[in-house]
Amino acid sequence: MKKISLAAFAILVALSLQSLAQEKIPAPSLRSALLEQLKTTHNQKDWFVDGNTAMAGLTPEQAGWTDGHGNHSVGQLAYHLVFWNERSLQKFKGEPTAKFDGNNEVTFNNFDARQWSDITRRFDAVMTELEKLVETADEKKLQEWAPTVARISTHNAYHIGEIVMVRKEQGSWDASKGVK
Repeated sequence: MKKISLAAFAILVALSLQSLAQEKIPAPSLRSALLEQLKTTHNQKDWFVDGNTAMAGLTPEQAGWTDGHGNHSVGQLAYHLVFWNERSLQKFKGEPTAKFDGNNEVTFNNFDARQWSDITRRFDAVMTELEKLVETADEKKLQEWAPTVARISTHNAYHIGEIVMVRKEQGSWDASKGVK
């Protein structure tokens, strides 16, 4: 009796696998994977908080707050992301980039709380434009840009996580937005 039930089970598994193989869920394309990465660090809800959500609802004073231990403020982190994302966008478009001496601290420390609403607007705008470029790029450009776009998304996710942590420490994070 055991042999029959094991054989029946094996047949069921084989049939299930065969039907799954016939369904053939298409693999994501390079374009769709890159767009998903950009959108989930921009404004699309996923299993982590997107940039727009992480920055939303802060006053300029809250954006400029630091813990007093040398860690960056939300505003400094957002300024840094805008700096690097705009430079990448300019390179993709073949536009000249402003001279940069390589001192990465400048990309954090030039934040001014009076610029907060402009920084959040620029973050949204640069991310939207990066997404449009990826959507419309020909295959050759897409292949060429893919490593940089992937790094942009990883870089954004890293600093967005920091933004949420700063907000949690500050007491300005609403846990219903995604991180409890």
